[in-house]
Amino acid sequence: MTREERPRPVVNFPKWGDEVPATVVELKGGHPVPFPSEEINQPRGDDDPERLVSVQSIVVDPADRLWILDTGSPMMQPVKRGGPKLVCVNLQTDTVAKTIVVDLESGEAWRRLHDHPSTKAVTPPELTPVVEGRVFAERPADGPAKPVTMGSDGIAISADGEGLWYCPRLSRRWYSVPTEALRDRDLPDSRVGELVRDEGDKGGAADGLETDDQGRFYSTNWSHNAVLRRLPDGTMETLVHDPRLLWPDTMSVATDGYLYVTANQLHRQAKYQRGEDQREYPYSLFRVRIDAGPVLLR
Repeated sequence: MTREERPRPVVNFPKWGDEVPATVVELKGGHPVPFPSEEINQPRGDDDPERLVSVQSIVVDPADRLWILDTGSPMMQPVKRGGPKLVCVNLQTDTVAKTIVVDLESGEAWRRLHDHPSTKAVTPPELTPVVEGRVFAERPADGPAKPVTMGSDGIAISADGEGLWYCPRLSRRWYSVPTEALRDRDLPDSRVGELVRDEGDKGGAADGLETDDQGRFYSTNWSHNAVLRRLPDGTMETLVHDPRLLWPDTMSVATDGYLYVTANQLHRQAKYQRGEDQREYPYSLFRVRIDAGPVLLR
């Protein structure tokens, strides 16, 4: 695909309470069509290993395959065996090529940076998050408000593939860790933690991170309805600011030279608004030209 071609817009909807036609869809003429098929989007339970339960993220790799991350956890409930999985879809045929749940090559799985401080949310008084002019907090229909404690969420890989960048949803900081350390099974987890680098203040709390092939990092900023960009020399700049960016979330750099970003209005959900759902439908997918391409590591 050349940069002049328009990519196929495929998006996912985690099942967090909305009635959605499917958890993964392709937008055709502005309308959501279950992808890669309607059948695979109709799970027979939260433990269905062959169908999509509740998809959190999707990514296209250099081989033109779509990787689907299925949490298997509607409404963020405890998972059941068979539900969480990675599903690989061949975009040439729109068929499932493989379904896996562990390391792609060895079949093994391991965990890194569990309980590391860099993965934890920051709470008042160190950080008081504000969105649409109001302090962001859990506000049940009855009872007092309480701080939101959402930890590690944003994630991106550097253009050279040597660093994994990440950030808690409730934090102004972002961090990186060498990918080599994450891959080394013989390295003690304590040592991996020592290799974590504080990359500084990213300009506010963020949900999504992304990178481009020019070595620039992107960070959503839901406090200011914006997307920020970090240049290779460390300089931060505002890429776009728009009042329609109501909680900008997932970003994706496409081969057409645009950055795509969703706005999910998370802060308007009932749990943050005294039991009243204040979201306005439909959700929006935006794009902004950046004259760069995606990071395609092989």
